[in-house]
Amino acid sequence: MSKVAIITGAGSGLGQSTALRLAQDGVNIAVVDINEEGGNETVSKVKELGADALFIKADVSKAEEVKNYVDKTVEHFGSIDYFFNNAGISGSGKYFLETDIKEIEQIVGINMLGALYGLRYVAEVMVKNGGGSIVNTASSAGVIGQDTVVTYSATKHGIVGMTKSLVAEYAKDGLRVNAVAPGPTETPMVKAYFDANLEMKKNAEAGIPQKRLGTADEVAELVTFLLISKAQYINGDVIRIDGGFTNTK
Repeated sequence: MSKVAIITGAGSGLGQSTALRLAQDGVNIAVVDINEEGGNETVSKVKELGADALFIKADVSKAEEVKNYVDKTVEHFGSIDYFFNNAGISGSGKYFLETDIKEIEQIVGINMLGALYGLRYVAEVMVKNGGGSIVNTASSAGVIGQDTVVTYSATKHGIVGMTKSLVAEYAKDGLRVNAVAPGPTETPMVKAYFDANLEMKKNAEAGIPQKRLGTADEVAELVTFLLISKAQYINGDVIRIDGGFTNTK
């Protein structure tokens, strides 16, 4: 029987790349995104690779919509084996004291609460079924401090905390939970951020020992390894994929 993965933020970027990578291994995908066009595009691409896919529109900052995507996945596929808890936004790139309160609330709602809601409802299904594998998307800003991303950084440090603490509670029940911490990566979200902060892109590339941004496909390979590999003893870890960026800080 084919395995089943839920991927949030699957309409573009890391989510879409990971959906396509998992589909190559025959994993069926519940594609979750607020963007219908992007989500349906991912579904079509997954099906072209021979796996099944279902698009579920959701605003992950709303608990009832998170529960709905979990319920619909179970209803359609019968189970949840893997979860890439990935949906997130970066914000405007303004310094913290210039950031509007509504932006702070939006970033926390999507990045922090959305991730927690996803873990709450997905882990409940997994533990009931004897276990499963989860990868959360943290960030280089979740392991070091960086300017212009105070709120984003707070949520990504939170991702690290929830990853480790969930393992402390539920590893005994068959749950594996890890996180990836990408550095600056060529995704639509990062492109939009750098378009608004061109000087920061130059600084970012200069500060990466490999002198380039990462790619979504490179992150997807790591996520796939953590989700489906035989390395079952990797649990509660936060793996950096940033070209050496945070190791020089």
